[in-house]
Amino acid sequence: MKKHLLILFLLPLALFGQTGTITLEKLKEIAIVDQKVMMPMRDGIRLATDIYRPKNAGKYPVILSKTPYNFNQWIDGKEMIRQYEAAYDAVKKGYVYIVQNERGRFFSEGVWDILGTPTTDGYDAFTWISSQEWSNKKIGTIGCSSTAEWQMAVASLDHPAHFALIPQGFGAGVGRIGNLYEQGNWFRGGAQQMLFTSWLYGVQNDRVRPMFPADITQEELIRVSRNFDLAPESPKVDWGLALKHLPVQDIIKNVDGPIGIYEDMIRRKPNDPKWYQGGLFHDNMPFNKPSYWFVSWYDVASTPNIALFNLLRDKSKFPKAADNQYLVIAPTLHCSFKRATENTIVGERSVGDARLDYDALTYSWFDYWLKSEENGIKSKMPRVQYYTMGSNKWQQSETWPPMDAKATTYYLSSAGKANTKNGNGSLVLSPPKTDQADEFVYDPLNPVPSFGGNVCCIGNAIQGGSFDQQTMELREDILVYSTPVLTEDVEISGFIESVLYISSDAKDTDFTLKLIDVYPDGKAYNLDETIQRVRYREGYEKEVFMEKDKVYEVKLSALSTSNFFPKGHQIRIEISSSNFPRFERNLNTGGNNFDESKGVIAKNKVHHSSKYPSRIILPMIKK
Repeated sequence: MKKHLLILFLLPLALFGQTGTITLEKLKEIAIVDQKVMMPMRDGIRLATDIYRPKNAGKYPVILSKTPYNFNQWIDGKEMIRQYEAAYDAVKKGYVYIVQNERGRFFSEGVWDILGTPTTDGYDAFTWISSQEWSNKKIGTIGCSSTAEWQMAVASLDHPAHFALIPQGFGAGVGRIGNLYEQGNWFRGGAQQMLFTSWLYGVQNDRVRPMFPADITQEELIRVSRNFDLAPESPKVDWGLALKHLPVQDIIKNVDGPIGIYEDMIRRKPNDPKWYQGGLFHDNMPFNKPSYWFVSWYDVASTPNIALFNLLRDKSKFPKAADNQYLVIAPTLHCSFKRATENTIVGERSVGDARLDYDALTYSWFDYWLKSEENGIKSKMPRVQYYTMGSNKWQQSETWPPMDAKATTYYLSSAGKANTKNGNGSLVLSPPKTDQADEFVYDPLNPVPSFGGNVCCIGNAIQGGSFDQQTMELREDILVYSTPVLTEDVEISGFIESVLYISSDAKDTDFTLKLIDVYPDGKAYNLDETIQRVRYREGYEKEVFMEKDKVYEVKLSALSTSNFFPKGHQIRIEISSSNFPRFERNLNTGGNNFDESKGVIAKNKVHHSSKYPSRIILPMIKK
């Protein structure tokens, strides 16, 4: 697990250029290296910080990366050089490069809370950094995943030294945006995303951990850090098996993991007040900072991430920031931007040459905002640069969705047997006149297994990306609806909305939806997926349970993609009630779910007719 976390931390560093093997000695030729600086916060807690700054006297802009992961330069007795490479690149280009651990992590003091103090700690770090004699009082923040999630909320505090952001794979910092109550990727449509169960197993170890005396000197810390990296040696867990344990509140305990924030978070509902007390960014918070956003199609949170970008471009809400938001959407997994190759394979689908010069983009952005260089980046940079799979090319747009995307509605239809890919489900341009509902049995103890998808950080339980779903589509608890074979080329780029009319004999259940590109040879590649817990169909402030066999309208959380469907392909959706362990299983009882060990089998129906127009709305661009 320790090596796994190290890899996650190094991903944001990989967004900077690779300089070959940079040793500490080579770095010291151009940089003053100041490691294990214990930076004080307003409450006296000190955060472990490594600072690399140019040797030449002067005032320099700062690039700051704040992380919960281990950046100690000695791990298991081996020297780690990747941070030296990132620091070397930054210093060579005239920047101070700073990496800091969040409070309660490794050498930093205090108690870690995923939603607690990152906001005030970030603000205090800006104040300390900007007061140093080597600082030009302009700070840019960068990072992916957990090194990105803190940036938005601290930006809302509008520190005068915080000039620009580059958040990447930042969904874990997005709380509520409109009708999306993700709460830091914890939920999708009111159902728990189980990635945090496996992730927190290796991270929430701060309550019982070794620490050094408060009066230890910086020199002593540097010396002992060669022998103690303070990283836990967590036993390896088979998460494919471990996540099946019930109740879900005891999953980490069941694998002898550490007690921590998980035990509190798993009990929260989507609108719990605690989601609004910490480090998440919500749509009612101010935001006036220039930001360059990086998103991935096969990440866990493309829709809320892009929704945040759109929110910040709303001139009525954020007039100072509206014109300074830019977005890149790559066809990769979580934080894997620079892993794109000449033939990028995501899962088992080739999406072509998806490479992009991220080094040039990031440094041009920082040069403009932190050095005031007139490099023309705002006139040259596309507002939205996105990769279209299928046609396998980078495209540009001033908005998202692109202006030429037209909402096209397809209605669900069948002769009452849409079960499996061999059924009679179809997507048509007009709703059927009569309702021949499709029924399937959802057994929580035999859920539809996750196969590929838009995931991260879930151990060996799921391999993310795009996979041929044909074998999955032989399950009787998956309803399959496809368009006729396309007679012309079509691109789908934007948000995909869906509305289902459903009924059940259970008080509560979930409905899942997956968007598929079907090739002429039958291969069916997943693009995006979503879920909706029916008790939250009227909003996340209340739970409204179902009456047996009564028909309800359910709007699912939006999907997002950019995919080219050549003529000869088909557009397909799959509907079921589980996608496990991507999402937790609904036990169908109407109870808390997190503390239950027994479920009930549900008979679920999808209705489709002029009275019950179940549908999917696709942002289509005719070619």
